[in-house]
Amino acid sequence: MFRAIADILRQIGGAIATVVTLPFRALARLFGGASSSTRSRRV
Repeated sequence: MFRAIADILRQIGGAIATVVTLPFRALARLFGGASSSTRSRRV
């Protein structure tokens, strides 16, 4: 019973975490890509 509730909470937390971090990752990719393209390109 508690394990099922914990799994549901964990999935909800993971979904919220991905939704919250997505815009920040997109911004980081935009600024990081723009700044790294001027310097030497890393792969």
